[in-house]
Order: sequence, then structure tokens, then C-alpha cells
Amino acid sequence: MMPRIVPLSECAFTVDFGDEISLQTSELVLTFSAAVDQAAFPGVVEVVPTYRSATIYFDPLQIDSTTLIKQMQAVIPNKSHAPIHPATTHFIPIWYGGDAGPDLVDVAQQADLTPAETARLHASVTYRVYMLGFSPGFPYLGTVPDRLAVPRLPTPRRQVAAGSVGIAGTQTGIYPQASPGGWHLIGRTPVRLFNLSRPQPFLLAPGDLVRFVSIDEEEFAKLSGNQA
Repeated sequence: MMPRIVPLSECAFTVDFGDEISLQTSELVLTFSAAVDQAAFPGVVEVVPTYRSATIYFDPLQIDSTTLIKQMQAVIPNKSHAPIHPATTHFIPIWYGGDAGPDLVDVAQQADLTPAETARLHASVTYRVYMLGFSPGFPYLGTVPDRLAVPRLPTPRRQVAAGSVGIAGTQTGIYPQASPGGWHLIGRTPVRLFNLSRPQPFLLAPGDLVRFVSIDEEEFAKLSGNQA
């Protein structure tokens, strides 16, 4: 079954690989996105992969959508033979609870666990970066253990500190910059996920893997002073 192609505007369309959020769907999206990048189709400006789809932005003065779609159909991967996308594993330190994680106790109560058990359970999983979005470098990570899958806050915070780690449903994520946010905050990392002074500003990329490593407040303060 071919993916569904949905026009968005005169300069963008989405290639939708289905309704399921899964590892297989993510592999299809990333394989397709990489193939488009490598093909260097004339007029393509950017490819943006998400959980279930990839959006193609193009210059309509260089190529029309009908021609581009025909070209891209040649690089759409076979659903039954999607290769495994090469993954880089990142170990991200996190200070759980305290001032860094004001919602850890609430999440623990909803999970019928202690805060320490909640932190250990959250750190026990290898998470996949399914997509970046919301703000520059914000990773949508999955999948949170069912017991920790809490909904978004009824009222979002007006200000969330940079590095805050939150949970919303089956997702966990890290706020790269200070911003409003509605996720349950369980901790904070001193690692900078987005930094324009680096050759590659984004630390994480779709398809990467993340393991959280618990640290205490003292180590958090020390690492915060060493971030480039």
C-alpha cells in the first residue's frame, strides 16, 4: 500500500505513512526522508520527518508538485522491507524531583509509586527520538512506560526552565529553551540540546536513542557550568 500524499500549500505536501505510531512507521518515515535528501531533487528546500509522515517543502518556481511527487514515488520504501535507521545513543543526565521536577510527586501519586521509584522507572527505558518540534531541538521521545503515562497539565505553565524533562501521555521530552509548556515536569538536564555556536546546533536527531542517567543537585550544578 502506497502512502497517502496530502497537499498543504503551493509549496508543500505531506507524505503520510499511516495512522499507527510505531517503530516500523518511524523507520519508513526516516528512510524516505534520507532518500529524498540524498536524491537532491531540484527545488526541494527541506524535508521534515514526524511520527507518521514527512513534509516536503519546495520552491514552486523551480519545480511543480506533480512532477516532484512523481520523482519521489521512486524512493518511497517498501513497507515490508524498511531498513533499520542507524541510531546514535545519547546518555542524558537528569536531576529528578526537587526544584527541577515540581511534578514528580504528582506523577508518582498517579502511578501509585514513590518519587524514587518513578524516577527509576522513567530512567529504565531506552527512548527513541521520533521527531523534533514545538521549539528548536525539542525531542519527542517514546515510549514512556504505561504506568507513567499521565496527561498534560490542565493549565500550561507560562514559563518552563530550559532543560526541563516532562511527560505527556506516552511521550517524554526535553525543553531546549525556556518557554511556556503543559507537560508534567519530573526533572531537568544540564545538557544543552540546541546551541547555535556548535557546528551542528541540534544535539539530537530523529531516529536517535536516549537513555536518562540520574544525577543529584550537586552534580547538576557542576555539569551546568561545563556546558558549551
